[in-house]
Amino acid sequence: MRHRFLLLLFATAACTAGPDYAGPAANAPAPPAAFVRDGAADRTQPASSPWWSGLNDPLLDQLIGQALAGNPDLDAAAARIRQARASLTERRAAGLPAVNASALFAKARLPGQSSDGGATDLTLYNLGFDSSWELDLFGGQHRAVEAARADVGASEASLADARVSLSAEVAQTYVELRERQQQLALGENALAMDEQLVALASQRFQAGTVGRDVAQRAEQGRDEARAMLAPLRADIDAHKDQLAMLTGAVPGALDAQLDQPAPIPLPPPQVAVGDPAALLARRPDIRAAERKLAAQTARIGVAQAARMPHISFLGLFGLGGSKPGDLFDLDKFTLAAVPRLSWSLFDFGSGRAKVRGAQAQRDEAAAQYRSAVLKALQDAEGALSRFARSRESLADRVAAERQANATAELARQRQAAGTIALGDYLAARQAAITAQRARQEAAAATTTAFIAVEKALGLGWQDRPPASSAN
Repeated sequence: MRHRFLLLLFATAACTAGPDYAGPAANAPAPPAAFVRDGAADRTQPASSPWWSGLNDPLLDQLIGQALAGNPDLDAAAARIRQARASLTERRAAGLPAVNASALFAKARLPGQSSDGGATDLTLYNLGFDSSWELDLFGGQHRAVEAARADVGASEASLADARVSLSAEVAQTYVELRERQQQLALGENALAMDEQLVALASQRFQAGTVGRDVAQRAEQGRDEARAMLAPLRADIDAHKDQLAMLTGAVPGALDAQLDQPAPIPLPPPQVAVGDPAALLARRPDIRAAERKLAAQTARIGVAQAARMPHISFLGLFGLGGSKPGDLFDLDKFTLAAVPRLSWSLFDFGSGRAKVRGAQAQRDEAAAQYRSAVLKALQDAEGALSRFARSRESLADRVAAERQANATAELARQRQAAGTIALGDYLAARQAAITAQRARQEAAAATTTAFIAVEKALGLGWQDRPPASSAN
């Protein structure tokens, strides 16, 4: 009977507990053949080189490089990878025999063990090693290693996703800074013209050719133009400080590099977007969700194996005896081997509940993976649509600015010829500045939309090894 039980036990152990992970195909919606809202975008696969190089701004390249090297959030993500790798090493080691140095002293009084029925005193000294090992009969340890390995992959993908988000945030903040600086310069030009209009209105009021209300409206316009400059200066300081923080520097550290205004960087004429299938394979947040699904699938096997019998071995070997001197007597070699079988037969449903809990966690991870895929597709489609529309808007704003500049130039010539008043020319110049402001806003919106496209495509991290690879 005993032999039959052992044969049955080892035959059952030939199967690893829990489901085998077969990938997320059954949990993912099928991606379409092409993006629906890519407009006239290039459908070839994008290059793996950093996307921000297409903006042709060396300072932006430098800032993103500094951020990827010194941002504390990336350091935290890299530390989480090291934690996951340490856990994987621990899980692997748990399946191997453990050997420990040991020193033992035991003194016991056992009643009724002597020949006359009295108590017997027992003293034991031992110096040597003890070893323990639990057989992985049902693959619980194997599943635990499998889950830990998937956790490492999820942590690495999360670091890549943090790089994607960080590079996009640095680029977007930089574009907003340049746009605010351009708006400030235009605002200062408009204020100078308002000052001229105030002076002109004051002269005409003094001459009695216009009423006081005309001079007051001119002063009100000047004051409003001046009031618009203070928030712009505050925004510029805030964006410089944010860029410093993103690069791991203290506020003000980048002021010398960023104080000088520069044009808003514009995206390249052609932007490769590839197809949805490549997007899903490339985006690191989807990779992280897939690895979490793999880890939770493996943990079902861990929970199922915990309900099965466990066989462990405890060994003790060394020198010892009933006297302290026996610790140094080679003839007093002690060897003991203790096999142990344990099985939680009656746990009042605790084991089954843990299995159901692990299955529910797997189902949650599967749902989160599906959600990540759908959100990625929505993110990409929305970004592509906004990018296409922002380009159209920018083209219209460029045309409107061209017309406003032509009108202002004609007004300058007529004012120089004396056919119109200075105030009419200044009004035309203000209209041109307003059109220039709108064009600058449209340019910033177009570049911001381009950044969103690159972020949605999951680009910018492939050529950079994980920061924790050397650990």
